[in-house]
Amino acid sequence: MTARVAIYYAPTADDPLYSASTTWLGRDPGTNAPAAQPGIPAIAEITSDARTYGFHATLKPPMYLAEGRNWREFLAASTRLAATLRPFDLPPLAVMDLHGFLALRETRPSPELQHLADVCIEQLDAFRASPSSEELARRRRVPLTAKQDAMLIRWGYPYMFETWFFHMTLTCRLSPKEKALYQPKAEAHFAEAIGHSRRVTDICLFTQPAPGVPFTIAERLPLLG
Repeated sequence: MTARVAIYYAPTADDPLYSASTTWLGRDPGTNAPAAQPGIPAIAEITSDARTYGFHATLKPPMYLAEGRNWREFLAASTRLAATLRPFDLPPLAVMDLHGFLALRETRPSPELQHLADVCIEQLDAFRASPSSEELARRRRVPLTAKQDAMLIRWGYPYMFETWFFHMTLTCRLSPKEKALYQPKAEAHFAEAIGHSRRVTDICLFTQPAPGVPFTIAERLPLLG
């Protein structure tokens, strides 16, 4: 099949962060509707990749379903998993430089976030098709540590468990000059939204119907534990 699925954290539609991110990236991940972006030079270009994936933090990275697995089974398993997990408070967020990208990141460690990512990675892995040689080569274009490469081989993604980190991507990789321009713009744009406290009450099942097509929110799965 050509579709991919992923489990992400994404703010709820009534969260100010949802509207702020929709405007920044130029697309609503819930409806797939375009949105007018701020009047910042070349913002459409620097947010292009992030716009395709939709505003999110990765829990279970995008994957093709394994042979013999189907959408209904994956949805049912994801729903059952979410029902075992407890809601928790998300730490305050800030715009940070992440290896040249701008992203929203937590300002203090969160064991609850780490646990959420860990269980999504491990308990849903039976649904993941093994990555192709082309996918592995693409991931290895960025230098990986030995541990990250081992994660890539075992789990299909290099940033898992102790190598995982929470981030909500805002831009492509920027030059120092571009960062000096866009980081203050992003900080100003998100200042009001990230000033609010927020609680993680669900996880989102995103889907991508075909390569190059934007990811959208297919289901919100409540944390009921």
